[in-house]
Amino acid sequence: MASMAPQAPLARSAAVLARRAGTALAVAALLGAAAAPAAFADSPAAPAPAPSPKKLPDALYGTKDPQYDGVWRQSLALLAQHTVGVRPATPAVSWLAGQQCADGAFTAFRADPGTACDAKTLRDTNQTAAAVQALAALGGHSDVVKKAVSWLKSVQNDDGGWSSMPGSDSDANSTSLAIAALAAGGEKPESVQSKKGKSPYQGLLTFQLGCAAAKDGDQQEAAKPDERGAFTFQLKGAAPNTDATAAAATGALGDGFVVEPAGKDAKEPVRPLNCKDGKDSAAGGDSGKRTAEDAERAADAASAYLVDRLDENGQHLQSAMPGAEKQPDVGNTADAVVALAAGSHGAAAQQPLKWLQKNSADWAKDGGPAAYAQLVFAAHATGTDPRSFGGTDLVAALNATGPEPAGSSAPSAAPGKDAKDSEDSDGTINVWWIIGIGLALGAGAGFLLSGRRKKSRL
Repeated sequence: MASMAPQAPLARSAAVLARRAGTALAVAALLGAAAAPAAFADSPAAPAPAPSPKKLPDALYGTKDPQYDGVWRQSLALLAQHTVGVRPATPAVSWLAGQQCADGAFTAFRADPGTACDAKTLRDTNQTAAAVQALAALGGHSDVVKKAVSWLKSVQNDDGGWSSMPGSDSDANSTSLAIAALAAGGEKPESVQSKKGKSPYQGLLTFQLGCAAAKDGDQQEAAKPDERGAFTFQLKGAAPNTDATAAAATGALGDGFVVEPAGKDAKEPVRPLNCKDGKDSAAGGDSGKRTAEDAERAADAASAYLVDRLDENGQHLQSAMPGAEKQPDVGNTADAVVALAAGSHGAAAQQPLKWLQKNSADWAKDGGPAAYAQLVFAAHATGTDPRSFGGTDLVAALNATGPEPAGSSAPSAAPGKDAKDSEDSDGTINVWWIIGIGLALGAGAGFLLSGRRKKSRL
């Protein structure tokens, strides 16, 4: 398999797409079929995606080819803007809603939304789940959200999970995204049952490696002690994967891209216990019915694994892509920060957060709107001002990748240092942002979230 050197832009693009968004087709197309990750090897043949446009739509965020990630990056950009109090441009929101197929699904990009989707249209659960989160948060598109959620439910696999491409084996990343979309769309994920009566959480927790990780309905050999708590991308060829673990640590708690800020003094994740009497102490119980406590324990063990997999200085994760050279993975580290915050492990998130503030600027500039959005989500999850993120104004940088926002919120908590006056085209709008409330409430957020989650899951 070809290695992914830092200077290889196609490899970096494939890594971004594979991170909780990319389809097997996207990775294979960018890296070449021979270099596609083993996890995608058994994916069924799929129709080709929409051709690249000669001219990008004015309402689209980003300047790179949207063939594989147009809806994904648009969704993350709009959701990130909404999260920090920026009101996105109306055409940008309309473009996203207009990408939906009549059956409710979204594909990565439709150059001509006026042409109906057909059997050759590559429908994607990841892009659909991202669109649902964005449009549900923005409001005003309940019909689009409802149709998208119905489509996701219609392509749920028998094991309770989802794949990015309907008809393929379930994977932890796609299942986590679907859970977040269901919750954002007003569903109770634990109540969404497959044809065989499996819930999304049951499907997700089978990917966790513990004393007896499930594999195709049977029990496989117990994971090594240092692998317990990790999630694998898929059951076939199961191996610990930090990217899947970060996604699942968030998904197991019913959360999506945006989580409530965790205080710096919040609890530390609990390491999985030693295996005794064949009991699975990582995920809890067997692969049958799961309880809310099992999901809490699974997320906690996943968070502990992420902390253990940080580099020797506790600052960042290494690339999770198969065959990649050992190098820092900025995107996966940002996702891990969100996952730790989701589990109320704010203290554990501080070191990787500081590393991101010092080392993410070039990565985000190259990655574009989705990359800036990931950093905004990490900043929000930790109560950090995204307008002063290691010397970068993430909000301004994100806004600059697409159509000018329609408006924004009130002044920052520290206007003298972090906020900057910014005028729109007619010189009437001052762009400011508030973080004081998030910082003030962060310390107690973990307790509130924990109580809320236990009432509604599984």
